[in-house]
Amino acid sequence: MAKNDTNELIKNSITNGKIDDEKTNKIANNLNRKSLKQYVRILKKFEKSKKVIVEIPLASKDEFIKDIAELFPNKTVIIREDPTLLLGLRITSEDDVLELNLKHEFEKLIQYISNDELNPNKTGMVSEDQIIKQLEERLSSYSSKSDYKFENTGRVDKNNDGVITASGLSKVTMGELVSFETENISSKTMGFVLNLSEDTVSIILLGSATSIKEGDRIQRTNTLLSIPVSEELIGRVVDPLGEPIDGKSKIKNGVKMPLERIAVGVVEREPVDTPLKTGIKAIDSMIPVGRGQRELIIGDRGLGKTAIAIDTILNQKTFNKPTTKQTASEQQVNHNQRSIICIYVAIGQKQSSIAQTIEILRKNNAMDYTIVVAAPSSSPAALQYLAPYSGTAIAEYFMEKGQDVLIVYDDLTKHAWAYRQLSLVLQRPAGREAYPGDIFYLHSRLLERSVKLNKKNGGGSITSLPIIETQASDMSAYIPTNVISITDGQIYLEQSLFNVGVRPAINPGNSVSRVGGAAQTKAIKSVAGKLRLELAQYNSLAAFAQFGSELDEATLKQLERGKRIVEILKQSQFSPLSEALEILSLWSATNGLLDDIPVENVSEFETQLHDYAIMHEQQLLKELDTGEKLSEKTIADLRKTVEQFKKGFKII
Repeated sequence: MAKNDTNELIKNSITNGKIDDEKTNKIANNLNRKSLKQYVRILKKFEKSKKVIVEIPLASKDEFIKDIAELFPNKTVIIREDPTLLLGLRITSEDDVLELNLKHEFEKLIQYISNDELNPNKTGMVSEDQIIKQLEERLSSYSSKSDYKFENTGRVDKNNDGVITASGLSKVTMGELVSFETENISSKTMGFVLNLSEDTVSIILLGSATSIKEGDRIQRTNTLLSIPVSEELIGRVVDPLGEPIDGKSKIKNGVKMPLERIAVGVVEREPVDTPLKTGIKAIDSMIPVGRGQRELIIGDRGLGKTAIAIDTILNQKTFNKPTTKQTASEQQVNHNQRSIICIYVAIGQKQSSIAQTIEILRKNNAMDYTIVVAAPSSSPAALQYLAPYSGTAIAEYFMEKGQDVLIVYDDLTKHAWAYRQLSLVLQRPAGREAYPGDIFYLHSRLLERSVKLNKKNGGGSITSLPIIETQASDMSAYIPTNVISITDGQIYLEQSLFNVGVRPAINPGNSVSRVGGAAQTKAIKSVAGKLRLELAQYNSLAAFAQFGSELDEATLKQLERGKRIVEILKQSQFSPLSEALEILSLWSATNGLLDDIPVENVSEFETQLHDYAIMHEQQLLKELDTGEKLSEKTIADLRKTVEQFKKGFKII
């Protein structure tokens, strides 16, 4: 066979690089018949089916129909033509689909012919019968899994407000991604399974619901919902699916991290013993937060819950500065001060509020180590439901690399609302406050993923600050009590304190850290030891003193000191302090050095004292920053510094 004759045969079999079904009618029919017999083992999957639909590319011969009838005895067999199929066939039974795609094998044969391997003597023409014979010989040993596809599919029964009820998909798993085949082929709509019942599957859409209609085919992807994560996310604002929404360039695909994941076991964990410094005096002294802890921030609307979380993020700038070469002793001192990646998850907030928060982070250069996951109130309930899990998946990526991560969920009340909305549409039974029965599990499986890993597993950690909004200071409501029981303590903000000018309006009596002093350095522990007690005594005495009874001198002195302690714990928004400056302020208040300063001037005194120490007492501040217990020399230096400053203190 001459080279030109071979090329002519290929041209007759292929048009524009695709198999021309008109030229290969005979080949296709014979190939389909042969493939049916070749895949008898696979076709046994349909043994229990009562009805089988066979779709073929071309009108079949009587023998082909006979072959199908032999393979599917005692079954209703429906044969249809599908012009989209070029070679092979598609068999459907209930929700199982088997597609035999023989185009790949035919193209290999054409290549075989073009290399003159079918007719090595190059004599005569190669007929269609020869091609078929050669195909049959090759098919006898042909079992490439790449050329057949067994799928478990479904059909859309109902589209209800972005929740799809589908039949079929009998083998789909909870949380699995599925894709919808719609009329608009260019854009594929995705969803994930959130409900499994005996006859139907409920799917939450991750895109527009307008293109989905009844009867559309649904395909499994065999993958759980995940988000691509890499270092490129740092400094970016993304939605819960990892898509950038800050107008910057697209983020390159990173490691796929599953949104839902079982929390790390006890064996891989270690106790929380490393402080995460918030820069807020009241918290670092009385309600300390450790790396790997879950500390709830709870209170009514507008009391500064988000401000505390943002202050904590801003304070991590100190630990994210590039460090120069350090001596061994300096490295030991800074062991508990390594950098922290911060993740801020905004759930159900106004877009303007999220934009303001991002601007604050950007102005303070905090976006250099922060990732924002935003699901504003305008986004679908499905995305608001997924947002905290997306943030946690990102956090786990960095934790597994041995890094410490701080994640803020702002807020989980709106997260619960979004899940309630989805559950009601899914027609799940409503319980207390119309929440579904698994509302506790919604937050427990999320917050259990906050952990401090032991050194054997990398030593990374995830610290979470969930935020809960109460109504009329009711901590006994359903969602607040749920999250309080899950977390390792709470920071409670009180309306009455806020109204009298105490900012942050933290109530030390209702606030607690179940990690306690383990999450404090020895330095601040030695200073703050009697702070909570003195504050509690002041509050009880102040309640007693309002009746106007005559008080002795000691009681009056205690009241006056208590007023100054309350005043020193006040702190401006977005101005976190270093631990050294916190110790300087708290030590001065608890040791009576502010007793002769008028209450209304305490705040100004503190500000000027900090400026004075930064300018003239750098060595003292370095000693306080080491975290070691205050020595007698350090205490003497503290007293000397404060007294020296008081001599020149002037009210401006």
